[in-house]
Amino acid sequence: MIPRRLESVLWPLAAAGVLTLAWTLAVRWSGTNVFPSPAAVARGLVELARKGLLLAYVRDSLVRVALGYGSAVALGVPAGVFLGWHPGAARAVNPLIQPLRPISPLAWIPVAIVLFGVDNTAAVFLIFLASLFPILVATMNGVRGVPDMYRQAGGNFGLNRAGLMARVIFPAALPEILTGLRIALGIAWIVVVAAEMIAVNSGLGYLVIDSRNAGKRYDLVVAAMLLIGLIGLALNFGLQRLSRLPAVRWGFREESA
Repeated sequence: MIPRRLESVLWPLAAAGVLTLAWTLAVRWSGTNVFPSPAAVARGLVELARKGLLLAYVRDSLVRVALGYGSAVALGVPAGVFLGWHPGAARAVNPLIQPLRPISPLAWIPVAIVLFGVDNTAAVFLIFLASLFPILVATMNGVRGVPDMYRQAGGNFGLNRAGLMARVIFPAALPEILTGLRIALGIAWIVVVAAEMIAVNSGLGYLVIDSRNAGKRYDLVVAAMLLIGLIGLALNFGLQRLSRLPAVRWGFREESA
């Protein structure tokens, strides 16, 4: 009998191996000269690493996400807590939030270029906008959804408003807040790739479009796509593990995996 923890590693590795084999056979049997084989993609990654571009492109994308997403967290969480705690303020700003939420972050690309030019700031701005609303709404709903008995229990123990927020309301809302953070991080990682195809000249998104335009290097295109997927998976896994810490999971709602 395979241990559960080992099984959780072996099955994904087996699936990846089967997919790689199927990919290799499909390229060989089709005789295509356009779509690369796994071996060609691996050689492309080695080439990028040898030139010092691989880590530079990954670093640039991660830095942009860190700046845009971090700014959205710094603004969205406090604002969401405030709006969740004050329903009157939430009703006042809701007519502004609701029309802006459905707008695709990609629709803001021309506006970002007009405001900031073809520059790193434009990409960071797009990531910030893409991340802000999921964080804001999740935080607001999390705080608003804390049961009244939690508030009453905190008051019975003599907590003032600041203590009640810090020791009861925010921890109880944290699972839902983290769900919003996970969603926002996934959106931010998607948007940085799209923004780098248009607004900057570095990063994994730029690698995709530049490899396509400069010599049709589809081995590098696919290599960049795989890196984007693996890094996105790692980022999501990190936040998912954070949401399972005992200090977080005491919240009144169970977070879905």
